[in-house]
Amino acid sequence: EKFKAAAEAYEVLSDPDKKAKYDQFGHAAFEGGGGFGGGSMNMDDIFSQFGDIFGSAFGGGFGGFGGGGRQRVVKGSNLRIRVKLTLEEIANGVEKKIKVKRKIKAPGTTYKTCVTCNGSGQVTRVTNTILGRMQTSATCTTCSGTGQQIDQRAPGTDAQGLKLEEETVAIKIPAGVQDGMQLKVSGKGNDAPGNGISGDLLVAISELDHNKLKREGDNLHYELYISFSDAVLGASKEIETVSGKVRIKLEEGIQSGKILRLKGKGIPSLNGYGKGDLLVHVNVWTPQTLNREQKEFFKSMREDEHFEPKLEGNEKSFFDKVKDMFS
Repeated sequence: EKFKAAAEAYEVLSDPDKKAKYDQFGHAAFEGGGGFGGGSMNMDDIFSQFGDIFGSAFGGGFGGFGGGGRQRVVKGSNLRIRVKLTLEEIANGVEKKIKVKRKIKAPGTTYKTCVTCNGSGQVTRVTNTILGRMQTSATCTTCSGTGQQIDQRAPGTDAQGLKLEEETVAIKIPAGVQDGMQLKVSGKGNDAPGNGISGDLLVAISELDHNKLKREGDNLHYELYISFSDAVLGASKEIETVSGKVRIKLEEGIQSGKILRLKGKGIPSLNGYGKGDLLVHVNVWTPQTLNREQKEFFKSMREDEHFEPKLEGNEKSFFDKVKDMFS
């Protein structure tokens, strides 16, 4: 498993495009569907496993990978927040300023080299067995593997010399993110004590429902309801898009169920290649209450050839489509 993790890390870091995607999206950049299935992979943790692999195999004497004298780099814990975005914000990209409470290194707190492990973060024990001398290494319990311990602690700090403060973090969210996706803001999690590095801020995306538009991948859907008269005579209608309102033309005799495609009026692709489309679904509304004069008019048109459906292939008639709408 350790060799597998190390190989995965090398594959990501050796490819500039993969590394850039990992830096922002973590594992989500390499999983299908854009979702994020758990916590972030820490490259430092993976590379630290080289020391465990070679140190245990060669007793800590394999060049720079020995487990006995190398100080482990400790990373602070990650923070997780959820950000709600409108469809317009997702379509255009947005910068959000969010207040986050995070543990930071307190001024006045000083650290010294751990007296138990001499700064290595590990304690090595040698045991005599019938097979000879066996060497084992374990994380130092005095400093929790950091290689340092508190020398002087500032007032109002915790046992690690950290204090909780509120900070405003600017989060740049690119266009095209999806509900459930998780972004990473490096170094904006909790600080680690001593010479450790800060954790990350993990931002989960929540997509708010739109009152007119429905999203399907990078495409958007809009349900347009028109009157029977507009369907017969044609009309010009104003509809909503994520970039503002636009006007579309409906030709005479347009049928219910017709789908009009507006190219490039959908959501930008997260990888930067083009935009989705806006699909306008035309629904002809059938009047439910008519006066006597109106009913007589439709009765007189019932036998007119222009009111008879002319179907092409498997196309449904207007009345069948209306029936389907209410069934």
